[in-house]
Amino acid sequence: MAYEIDKPEEQWRAELTPQEYHVLREAGTERAFTGEYTDTKTVGVYSCRACGAELFRSETKFESHCGWPSFYDPADSSAVELIEDRSHGMVRTEVRCARCGSHLGHVFAGEGYPTPTDQRYCINSISLRLTPEEG
Repeated sequence: MAYEIDKPEEQWRAELTPQEYHVLREAGTERAFTGEYTDTKTVGVYSCRACGAELFRSETKFESHCGWPSFYDPADSSAVELIEDRSHGMVRTEVRCARCGSHLGHVFAGEGYPTPTDQRYCINSISLRLTPEEG
């Protein structure tokens, strides 16, 4: 798939820390309960750490107690790309930034959380950058 932001891997490596590169560009996962936004309640916008595209807003973030930030809906349906992921012997739905193709996490449905969409976008903190709302 062609993305609006398309850089050679050497450029991604130069712009991202090794940990950011591993998650965003190699579909890695940060350890549960270690990400900076896991328990954040700050009002603001969560953007892609690789390209700055707006992905999620704080009002859709909820406590899932899964160890990663969880959102029930992206800021805009076209902000993310959903891809079937059959790695690790499971069938999951990978969530990528629609602007640059970076790996964000996975989305799960039907888990029974009391959210409007019955979806849990389980997103790596390291894939995001929070911009607090000015107030």
